[in-house]
Amino acid sequence: MTPRAELVNAARETIAQGSQSFAAASKLFAPATRERAWLLYAWCRAADDLTDGQELGHAAQSGDTGAETQARLEALTAAALDSHAEVPLAFEALRQVAQETAMPRRFIEDHLAGFALDAADWRPQTTQDLLRYCYHVAGTVGCMMAVVMGVTAQDDYTLDRACDLGLAFQLANIARDVVPDAQVGRCYIPVAWLAECGLREAQLAEHEHRGAVALLAQRLIEMAAPYRVSARVGAARLPYRSRLAVLAADGIYGAIGEKVAALGAHAWDQRVRISGAGKLGLVAAAAWRSLGSDGHASREGLWTRPR
Repeated sequence: MTPRAELVNAARETIAQGSQSFAAASKLFAPATRERAWLLYAWCRAADDLTDGQELGHAAQSGDTGAETQARLEALTAAALDSHAEVPLAFEALRQVAQETAMPRRFIEDHLAGFALDAADWRPQTTQDLLRYCYHVAGTVGCMMAVVMGVTAQDDYTLDRACDLGLAFQLANIARDVVPDAQVGRCYIPVAWLAECGLREAQLAEHEHRGAVALLAQRLIEMAAPYRVSARVGAARLPYRSRLAVLAADGIYGAIGEKVAALGAHAWDQRVRISGAGKLGLVAAAAWRSLGSDGHASREGLWTRPR
C-alpha cells in the first residue's frame, strides 16, 4: 500500500499538469478537503486518459479497443474499491478517498458509464441525450466533489445543485472543444441540432462552417447558464472555504464559456484560456459573492440526475 502522503503528492502533480483551472480553484479548499479533491481528480484524470488513449489529456495512442479499455478501467476500479490488491497510483487514490468519505458507489459507477459511452463512440441524438452524457462525465464528479466537501449522500437538494455545476462545466467544455473534437472524430453536438443547422458532423471541423459552429457553441453556453445559477444556490450550503472554491471554479469555467461565445467564429483559432491575472480577478469576485447569498433559484425545467 502506498503511503497516503505519497498518494497526495502524486495527485497534486496530476492536477497541476492536467487542469490549471481546477488546480487554481482547489487551492482555496481547507487542507483536508483539498487533498481529497486532488485524490479524486487523480482517478478521474486517469480514467479519462485511459479511455482516450492519452496522458494528462495529451495524445498518446493506445492499442486497445474501446471495449478492452473499458473492461480494464472497470476492473481496476473494482479492485481498488473491493480489495487490497495492488493497483496503479490513481486507483489507490480513489481507494483512499472512497474510504475517507464513504463515497456512494453509485456515483463512481455512473461516472464509469460515461467512459463506456465514449469507448463505444456514442453520439447524442437529442438534447436529453446530451444532458445525460454530461451527467455521466461531469455531473457525477460534481456529486462526488460535494461528498468530498462533507455533503451527505441523503442531501439530494445540495447534490442536485452540485450535479448542475458539473453539467454547466461540461457544456462549456464541449463548446470550447467542438472543433478539436471533430478533428479527431468525436462529436457531442446532438444529431437533432446538426439537422436544424443543415450540418453534417464532419463539417464541424471545416473552417468554412465556423459561423454555424459558433451558433452551436453559443447555444451550449446559454444552456449552461441556468445550471450555473442553480449551482451557486447550492454552494451557499457549503462551508466557507468550499463555497469559495466552488464559486471560483464556476467563475473560471463560466468565463471560458463566455469567451468562446464572445469570440464567435474565431473561438477555435487557438484554445480559449483564462489568464493568471484573469483567474485572480475571478477568485476575488468569488470571495465577494461568497459573503452573500444567491437566494433561491428554482430547478424547474432543469434536467435532474437519476436517483
